[in-house]
Amino acid sequence: MATTTPAGVRAHAKHGGGAEHAPMTHRQIMEALSGLLLGMFVAILSSTIVSNALPEIIGDLGGGQSAYTWVVTAALLSMTASTPLWGKLADLYSKKALVQIALVIYVLGSAAAGLSQNAGMLITFRVVQGIGVGGLSALAQIVMAAMISPRERGRYSGYLGATFAVATVGGPLLGGVITDTSWLGWRWCFYVGVPFAVIALIVLQKTLHLPVVKRDVKVDWAGAFFVAAAVSLLLIWVTFAGDKYDWVSWQTYAMVGGSIALALIFVLVESKASEPLIPLRLFRNPTITLSSIASMFVGTAMFSGTVFFAQYFQLARDKSPTMSGVLTIPMIGGLFVSSTVSGQFITRTGRWKAWLVSGGVLITAGLGLLGTIRYDTDYWKTAIFMALLGLGIGMMMQNLVLCTQNQVEPKDLGSASSTVTFFRSLGGAMGVSVLGAVMADKITDYVRDGLTDLGPKYASLASGSNGSSEIPDMDKLPAPLRTVMESAYGHGIADVFLIAACLAAAAFLITLFIKEVPLKTKGALAQAASESEAEKAPVEAVTEAPVAEERVPSWATAEPVADGTQRLAAVATVEAPVAPSGGIPVRGHVRGAESAPVPQAAVTLISLAGRQLGRSVTQADGSYGVEAPSVGSYVLIASADGFQPQASTVVVNGEPVAYDILLSGTSGLSGVVRASDGALPVKDAMVIVTDVRGDLLATGTTGEQGEFGFAELVPGAVTVAVNAAGYRPRALPVEVGGTGVTRIEVELDSGAQVQGVVRAPHGPLADARVTLVDAAGNVVGTATTGSDGAYAFTDLGGGEYTVIATGYPPVATALTVTGQGTDGHDIELAHPGE
Repeated sequence: MATTTPAGVRAHAKHGGGAEHAPMTHRQIMEALSGLLLGMFVAILSSTIVSNALPEIIGDLGGGQSAYTWVVTAALLSMTASTPLWGKLADLYSKKALVQIALVIYVLGSAAAGLSQNAGMLITFRVVQGIGVGGLSALAQIVMAAMISPRERGRYSGYLGATFAVATVGGPLLGGVITDTSWLGWRWCFYVGVPFAVIALIVLQKTLHLPVVKRDVKVDWAGAFFVAAAVSLLLIWVTFAGDKYDWVSWQTYAMVGGSIALALIFVLVESKASEPLIPLRLFRNPTITLSSIASMFVGTAMFSGTVFFAQYFQLARDKSPTMSGVLTIPMIGGLFVSSTVSGQFITRTGRWKAWLVSGGVLITAGLGLLGTIRYDTDYWKTAIFMALLGLGIGMMMQNLVLCTQNQVEPKDLGSASSTVTFFRSLGGAMGVSVLGAVMADKITDYVRDGLTDLGPKYASLASGSNGSSEIPDMDKLPAPLRTVMESAYGHGIADVFLIAACLAAAAFLITLFIKEVPLKTKGALAQAASESEAEKAPVEAVTEAPVAEERVPSWATAEPVADGTQRLAAVATVEAPVAPSGGIPVRGHVRGAESAPVPQAAVTLISLAGRQLGRSVTQADGSYGVEAPSVGSYVLIASADGFQPQASTVVVNGEPVAYDILLSGTSGLSGVVRASDGALPVKDAMVIVTDVRGDLLATGTTGEQGEFGFAELVPGAVTVAVNAAGYRPRALPVEVGGTGVTRIEVELDSGAQVQGVVRAPHGPLADARVTLVDAAGNVVGTATTGSDGAYAFTDLGGGEYTVIATGYPPVATALTVTGQGTDGHDIELAHPGE
């Protein structure tokens, strides 16, 4: 809101607001991403490398189907529960340091998991692994969003998808080779990721450089505890239900009820936290809400595919762990192709919803077809079904995160990204647990049915080889019983895929309701650093332009506002001269909230020297068109009644430019200031409104009834501070709505004052130091007396205090403050004997 000089405008136009905020080049981004992608590779590798080795691992450690499921679920559980915490920490602290911490946690968990002596130890250390993997998974998306604009992010998300594909293919293959190699053994499945993690640590230290915005905030540990407890209790229930106890039992009622209660406590804690783990206001945005729900179903499909394919190929088709990994290549190939291709197209066109919806169709079709397979189904059919599943996952997984990140402010980037990742992990963890339990029951039923034709002599052999107890060793079973077991596993796993297809169909239906919003063209760091300058600089370039041919546009007028500064008012009714034909077209659309077109918006093309080169008024569909005289950089200013003016820099390279502009609506804020003790209105209180950067937006004083009001505020988070004589100051966060007037009530606590005079034997004592300490031992304030020996402390709450005066030997006296008015407290100082 503050005015600046034209020189500052030119500096901004030339340097982009400062070299430190200049967009990163492709080379710089790739260098920074190298260590990040390596860390992501480690995270995915740890999740997939054990998939083909699990049947042998569980058999060696003496576990059953429940232990098999929990080795996977334990890592998913800790990953799910820790993801929101990692996201919030990324909003508060160094993202680079957090990535490195996550890698260290992963290394320690992996090394310990390799030393496990039983299934319980392995599950415990998988929890530690999951905490590190959760950090790497969440932080990779957050760091990318901080460096790269949503419009360009599709291109680099393709690299992330490729890393995901390579690790997902290489993990099972590597795990299978290690397991099949006698002199290595399955324990090396956990050790092999350690050197990759160490290399990633070194590369990150050298290549990833992000600014750290230090903020005085508190981490929401209570929220982290309650969300972890709620998720853990729910997953314990779905894992043991149907095995340790019935689905309908007192244990079910207790665990489900407890999980719901913990979730409600979590919501209550989040609603009151100053820095919530998952800001509940994010869910006011329908895109974030729908993306989170869809991600939960996509997580079920993704993790069920990677977990249950290993059992299908090894137990239903008698393949080795190595071949089991090779046979899943069609699914990973589909994921690799779709994530890379969709990312490139999204970067070129800025359109993403079609890929999201298509991904939902392909996931549903792939899982539905996989629900028809049996142990003897031709492999080429299974390969096609897996490829469809992989294509769908590649289109949906990254784009659900992308559309969410495109909707939030830079300060909420970590929380929003980790929220979507949290729901995806939650869906995967719950899906693996529930589907694993369902699969065990189905296999038991199919084994029982298959044995009816074999006669009673196989009953004793089959009793320990059903889906509910230990994983069977197929090589030790007689041929007839082996066929029954393979058929049971093939049919049972197919049933699991059929259930997952229903969940994928739900995700597809949800994506239909997600509205497509044009992708932003700046990364989060650039938005946070230069948003203010980008708004102000081009305005001054217009107002300082010569008054001949390059006159000030008729729509740009200065209008005073409450804080005494000026704003740019949009009239958009008078046509200004446009550049002669034959220039390079710059075309696009001006849109408002939820991608709605903004008609009658004024769009002006300005040179970096401040000359007006062209102007257009948008049509009913929000479209505009201007012409640049030659190649170079220009500034586009878009303004419309009821919206905040927006300025953007466009680069013209000799070809027509397509550039969409997103305008934020203006809103109002009003309220009442009252006294907390008697609810009486407070007159003449000073009300100050600042934005998240601390810039002053508006000031005013309350009226006779304590009322105040401000118009033309930009929607979003602001801070409202109130100060009045006789009351303690108060500041509170407020979310200004996108439309209409947001109303608040502010209650002020009465403030007391302590004053007095410090005296020595000869009279008032100057330069005496007076300290006020509250009942908890905290220093409330300090003062130094003047020549009259007077001191004072204001804005005090009621309670017990201690006044300490020094200058002569110190004197400490107790004082009770009533909470309002003025308390007098004189102090006598003297040397002993005086």
